[in-house]
Amino acid sequence: MTNQFNDPGLAKGTIRSRLLAARRACAPERRAAWAAAACEVLVGQMSGADVVAAYASFGTEPDTGPLLAGLRGRGIRVLLPILENDMDLSWGWFSGPDSLVRRIPPGGSRPSPIPEPAESLGRDAVLSASWIVVPALAVSPDGVRMGRGGGSYDRVLTRIEASPRAARPRVAALLYPGELDVDLPVEPHDRAVDMAVAGESVRHWDESPGGVLSR
Repeated sequence: MTNQFNDPGLAKGTIRSRLLAARRACAPERRAAWAAAACEVLVGQMSGADVVAAYASFGTEPDTGPLLAGLRGRGIRVLLPILENDMDLSWGWFSGPDSLVRRIPPGGSRPSPIPEPAESLGRDAVLSASWIVVPALAVSPDGVRMGRGGGSYDRVLTRIEASPRAARPRVAALLYPGELDVDLPVEPHDRAVDMAVAGESVRHWDESPGGVLSR
């Protein structure tokens, strides 16, 4: 997957469509290999954490199964999101695939493809995490994340930004190669991440605007 999206004149909807089409066109075994490599990197980056908030992937998203298993294998407790009626997210504990259920989402008529924890700890439970791993379709050179447009994670990241700096979770985006350093239109509600992992590539943003450390 190569970076075909660096045209700042493209509208977000067009960029999203092209990114999703590129994911669908990529061979499943290649996506799986990239996701496994990224999850291994993420687990290594978070080895000192006590609690990590992550998510259960679906469709062509990078598979988070290896991430969830790797974190739990190191004794790290894992929170997963629950979609609320107002499209915000609450959080519950993940203790293995059998701990998850498929709910009918707000406004839906059939169960969601995304499994969720059976019991909610509330919206602020995410603030107990050392890290939060968020889904993303792309991340800009300045670390700004673009999701699917639902706004759920923008609300979560706004909540995190409002918490005391010393205590707030650090934010990591999980991507495929070609989805990092994409020139994106940025709107006031868009939020940046602290780290992005795409395959084996890692990018860290420091606290100065646009400052990066990478390897």
